[in-house]
Formats: sequence, C-alpha cells, structure tokens
Amino acid sequence: MTLELAPTPQIACKDGQARIGFTASRKIGNAVARNRAKRRLRAAVRDTLPLSGRAGHDYVVVARASILTRDFKALLGDLSAAIAAAHAKLDAGK
Repeated sequence: MTLELAPTPQIACKDGQARIGFTASRKIGNAVARNRAKRRLRAAVRDTLPLSGRAGHDYVVVARASILTRDFKALLGDLSAAIAAAHAKLDAGK
C-alpha cells in the first residue's frame, strides 16, 4: 500500500477530524477484487488511524495488488509504519 498525507486546507478543516480516502486502480483486478481491497484497507484504517492519526490532516491510502493476499496483522503493521513515516516526513518539512 501507499499512503499520501497532507494538511487539510483551512476551508475544509473541521476541529478534531482527519479526512480519509481510499483508492484501488484497475491494476488490482476486477471490481470484486478492488472492492475487497478497499474493504480490507477500511478495516485496517479503522483499527489504526484513531491511535496514530492526526486531526486536521488528509490521508489517502492507495491499494496495491498484494493487499488481497497480505495477512491482516501484517497489513496493520504496514499501515502503522506508513503513518509513522509519513508523519516524520511531514514534520521534517516544517
């Protein structure tokens, strides 16, 4: 998976909320496979983002083909690591 992170624009920012988006391209497979990939990502984000996410930021999670066969616990670890790396990169740019 790939994670994109950016501060939420002031006009769209609501107190204490992060915005989340999910993307799965046709490279993942047919519509059934893309929907399954997005469902898995939503479940992983539901478990991970409340613990490590930041309010006032936009997160976009992009599915890759391996998401369909990846163990869910490993997927949670991957997402946690991606969030931590994205936050570190964003903080280094300040």
